[in-house]
Amino acid sequence: MQQPVILTCAVTGGDDTAGRYPAVPVTPAQIATAAIEACEAGAAIAHIHVRNPESGKPSMDLALYREVVDRIRDSGSPVIVNLTTGPGARFVPSDTEANLAGAGSNLRPPVERVHHILELKPEICSLDMGTLNFGKGALINVPAHVEAIAAEIRRAGVKPELEVFDSGHVALAIDIIRRGLLEPTPLFQMVLGVPWGAPATPEILAAMKSLLPVGSQWAAFGVSRSEFPMVAQAVLLGGHVRVGLEDNLYLEKGVLAPDNASLVRKASQLVELLGTRLATPDEARLILGIAKS
Repeated sequence: MQQPVILTCAVTGGDDTAGRYPAVPVTPAQIATAAIEACEAGAAIAHIHVRNPESGKPSMDLALYREVVDRIRDSGSPVIVNLTTGPGARFVPSDTEANLAGAGSNLRPPVERVHHILELKPEICSLDMGTLNFGKGALINVPAHVEAIAAEIRRAGVKPELEVFDSGHVALAIDIIRRGLLEPTPLFQMVLGVPWGAPATPEILAAMKSLLPVGSQWAAFGVSRSEFPMVAQAVLLGGHVRVGLEDNLYLEKGVLAPDNASLVRKASQLVELLGTRLATPDEARLILGIAKS
């Protein structure tokens, strides 16, 4: 049997879904509870965004991140906290003015995107490794900004989870590691099925895995209907997995997931059917080489 599989639960995400789907957690209390319940269901890591409690819209408010992290830590839950640095990259161009950001953009300088990491020092944080078309605009992560965020993550002593949406993102990650701007043993996270990134197919996942440095710890996930097929593919290829309401709102076709924990339990069953099991948070810490905060 392969090493235990680390499952990350992405509990809320940064898309405007909360107003349409009541299961998506919004307040710091709801987000923290979702992370704790996901851990009780089998998740080792909780990947966390925050939302404005009044509107449900995505937020970058440090106070909201602090409340979520404090609630999780004060609960005694062993779950590994993984905070995002993704917000601040969205660019939707104006239809009438060249080089201007239109409605829906949230561009921020690198220092603002990583401020909460320096303040709260989670065990893990994500780092998007490149630019891609996304929805009506693009997610802008130019190399200089990626390097600036990476430097701050390293200064904070936080394990980076490198989110790669396409093969070129892997190449950039390897180059940044080679130049000493990131620790040599990050967790790679392959993001599949996002329009217009790498498609969620077995062939693409195998190809992206083949690009990684030998011995790398890696995970993969698929969005929407590809979530559970990519759980199976990642396990078969020896990787770790991710599920959660950030990526997919359905437990099965036509059946909305009542909460994040239900998605974790389904993934756990699938992992066990494939002959292995989910790692506990402490086992995940050993596999990833991180100390408990």
